[in-house]
Amino acid sequence: MTTEGSFPEGLPPHSAAGEAAPFTLTMRQEIASPVLIAVPHAGRRYSPDLLSAMRDPDFSAIRLEDRLVDVLGREVAAQTGASLLVAHAPRAMVDLNRAVDDMDWSMVAEGRPAGAANSAANRRARGGLGLVPRRLNGLGEIWKSRLPMAEVRRRISEVHEPYHAALKTALDRIRSKWGTALLIDLHSMPPLRTRHLGDRPAQFVVGDRFGASCDGMLSAAAMRYFGQAQWRAGHNRPYAGGYVLDRHGSPKVGVHAMQIEVCRSLYLEQDHSAPNGRVPEIASVLAGLVRTLSDELKPDRYWPQAAE
Repeated sequence: MTTEGSFPEGLPPHSAAGEAAPFTLTMRQEIASPVLIAVPHAGRRYSPDLLSAMRDPDFSAIRLEDRLVDVLGREVAAQTGASLLVAHAPRAMVDLNRAVDDMDWSMVAEGRPAGAANSAANRRARGGLGLVPRRLNGLGEIWKSRLPMAEVRRRISEVHEPYHAALKTALDRIRSKWGTALLIDLHSMPPLRTRHLGDRPAQFVVGDRFGASCDGMLSAAAMRYFGQAQWRAGHNRPYAGGYVLDRHGSPKVGVHAMQIEVCRSLYLEQDHSAPNGRVPEIASVLAGLVRTLSDELKPDRYWPQAAE
């Protein structure tokens, strides 16, 4: 079943403004899994207007996108029955893992709105990677000119807000069916640097906002799974998760949110142009993780019986 703006990948609908749907949400009618996989940073539908406003679209795209990680997400959802939310709007347009006030207002033509302030939760805007990314190392400014305020507000109202509303609705539906829900926010990362001779950096990173967005039992199960499968995994370092986890993770009410970072060298060609031959292997690893965490969420395992 397709819901909340979900459409076949090859046949996107168009809004009144002529832009393709900004995301796709796919859920089975019976909701076969307590897991929702979301992919917020792999969008690559660049409108002509967006491309023409960018100084070097190719350079920016390959560095801003979680390149083709949605290929993994789709395969994992197909194997496990998990629901799937995939953003098509590119991160260059609006970053779905940032709060709407996490904005570098100096890049807006009208300047900072009265009373506006940077997000207290995630001040990435100062480094150039706020709600609308501004600059990148090796390039400098992403945009040829400053953005009109009306355009920023349009991106929020037509992309950011509907995406997060759909994400919340999906998690609520899953929790209604299963009594609990787990969001896996799927990202990709560049190969981590070695810190010393013989160091073997993590291939996956599990983020849970240092325990705030996800029950520790689930994070521990994820780390244990990777270790038993002989994959190197890190926990919260260097990626603990961001706004998506802050907004949607609420373990006290049974809604858990976990970020999974996948090293791009595992599934992409060296130039990042296409998936490599290991996609089935890496998708299988992630599918195993989803099954493991789904088992952890079953009532007879997740909620221990009181001692008698």
